[in-house]
Amino acid sequence: MNKTKSKGGRVARRKQRTRAKIKGTAERPRLSVFRSNKHVYAQLIDDTRGVVLLSVSDKKLAENKKEGKKKKEVAQMIGEAIAEKAKKKKIKKVVFDRGAYKYHGRVEAVAEGARRGGLKF
Repeated sequence: MNKTKSKGGRVARRKQRTRAKIKGTAERPRLSVFRSNKHVYAQLIDDTRGVVLLSVSDKKLAENKKEGKKKKEVAQMIGEAIAEKAKKKKIKKVVFDRGAYKYHGRVEAVAEGARRGGLKF
């Protein structure tokens, strides 16, 4: 199967195109978002050292916090939670990495939550 025409190949090329423009540093780490059908994950990554500084997922949020909420609301809570953790580590500025996803829906909600939590993009 031709890799450029398969779905995995298209996703990989989109992700690579986005990542080529984004580099995270210790002062301004990369806020990477991954979404599956059920869950949302966010990480702050220092690309110069190749280290994940901190991460948050809706699996780690208390069940009572996300009970009965829509996926978009949970994604916004993820953004706010990662902003709180970043403040504790004295990180104020980040570079947003949407990966291969459009800036829409749950990915946008994570970004809005992070902004509401105090992170600067």
